[in-house]
Formats: sequence, structure tokens, C-alpha cells
Amino acid sequence: MLKYIGKRIVLAVVTLWVIITLTFILMHSIPGNPFAQEGTMPEAVYNNLQSYYNLDKPLLVQYGLYLLSILQFDFGPSYKSSTLTVNDLIVHGFPVSLHLGTQALLIAIPLGLLFGIIAALYRNRWPDYSSMILAIIGISVPNFILATFLINYLAVELRWFPVATWKSWSHTVLPTLSLAMMPMAFIARLMRSSMLEVMGQDYILTAKAKGLKKGAIILKHAIRNAILPVVTIVGILIANIVTGSFIIEKIFGIPGMGEMFVTSIFNRDYPVILGSTIFYSAILILFILIVDIAYTWIDPRIKVTGESK
Repeated sequence: MLKYIGKRIVLAVVTLWVIITLTFILMHSIPGNPFAQEGTMPEAVYNNLQSYYNLDKPLLVQYGLYLLSILQFDFGPSYKSSTLTVNDLIVHGFPVSLHLGTQALLIAIPLGLLFGIIAALYRNRWPDYSSMILAIIGISVPNFILATFLINYLAVELRWFPVATWKSWSHTVLPTLSLAMMPMAFIARLMRSSMLEVMGQDYILTAKAKGLKKGAIILKHAIRNAILPVVTIVGILIANIVTGSFIIEKIFGIPGMGEMFVTSIFNRDYPVILGSTIFYSAILILFILIVDIAYTWIDPRIKVTGESK
């Protein structure tokens, strides 16, 4: 088990290094310069900025300096903020995105599993049709369209919730629903398909023949095995939700990392773009690693590399 975890950690580090390298190359391949504002900046000021941020050095030197700063957990200064570093922006923005993402997860995962199980147990009946119609809507309708709909009817017309900003619990309801709908629908459809497949397996039929109660069969045998494919994709879904939605945060005026990332793109703030991308990638890789380890715990039949048989 330890050998397997060690290999996964090494693979995670290599993957993160590749992401850092590719992102760095892509950012510096974009034509132009963040400080090249023709006619608005004196040449002396421009040269000083280039020197201060090491932009006047060869690209390979810039890459080496950036890797060194990353190893020190320093994402560098922001080009557009004279007082805040990228680390400061992440510290300020990530707790907000984490708060929003956690609330969305508390809705998406339990309800997605519940709707999927109900749909499978009542196949081709109205609970199945209702759950799958809801799932199809959730997958088909983009979250920014859903957000606009919720704002228009629940906030503007009915005045049940505030329209935007991030001040109280009521301000979090609409963005949470907008963010949770698609992963909830995806989990529901996947859980339904997996449950239907498991319910037709021989060991389920054998359990029924032995006279085990339906509830015990579903809880102890069907759900535990059916949930394995869901666990595989939940890690990625969790990472995507927890890091926040760029569009949702922008629509609702939420001061999270998503809004910070979008703003940095418009400002050509390279350190913020790089830092945000690396931070998101690290979280995603971490959750994938956790899921890989959890997968072997959920299903004892799976043997990890190097484990004695």
C-alpha cells in the first residue's frame, strides 16, 4: 500500500510540473506585453517594470526563477496590484470559493446519489422519469443560464433572495443552487446506470434467493458496488466545485478566486493567471490521489501495485 501511495505521489508531482511548464510557455507565447501601453507610459518607467519583474531576462531564466519561487510557495507579485501578492489574493479569494463550493457539494452529492438510487429502484415508473427529466435539465442547461433564471424569478420578481454580493447566508443560496445543479444531475444519471447494472448481477440474485430483505440487499450489496464508478468521478467534481465557478462568481459578484482569475485574464496579469492555474491544478491532483486511495478501500477486491496477494 505504501509503495502504491508513493508512486501516486511521484506521478502527481510530475503531473503538476508538466502543468506548470505548459502554462508558463503558453502565457509567454501570447503576443504583447502586460506593460506595453504605447503612448501612456514613459520608456524609463517601462524599462524599470521590465527589470523589476524579470521580464527583460531570457525566457529560460524566467522559467528557472519561477520554479524556484514555486518551490518556496511564493507565486510572486501581481502586475496590477502594488500592495497585494498572488499569495495574498489566493488567501483572500479561496475561502470564499471554498465556502460556495462546500455548500454546492452538500447539495449535489447526496441528492445526486438519492435521485439515482430512486430512479434505478423504480425503473420505468414516474419516480424514474421525474428524476431523469431533472437530470437531463441539469446537464443540458448551462449554469450561467440557470443563474440568470434564478436571479430573474427568485430575486427580482419574487424578491426571496438578494441579487448579488456576498454578505449573508441568503446571498449564497442562488449561486449555490446554480453551481450544484449540473454535478447533481451527472451523479444521478451515473448512479442510476450503475445501480441497474449491479441489480442484475448474480450475487444480487443469489441474495434474493436466500431470502434476504430487499433493504439489506440494497444497502449492503447494491449501493456499495454501484457507487464505485461515482467515486471515480466525484474527486474531479469536488475539485471543480470547491475551486469555484468562474462564471457563477462573476455573475453574482462573489469575491472568490473565480472572479480574480477572470479579472487577471483581462488585465494580462501573468503571475495571477499562473498562480491560480497551479493552485487549481494542485487541488485537482490532490483529490484524484485521494480518490485513487479511497477506491481500494471501498472495494477490497481491488489490489494495488506491490500489495501481496
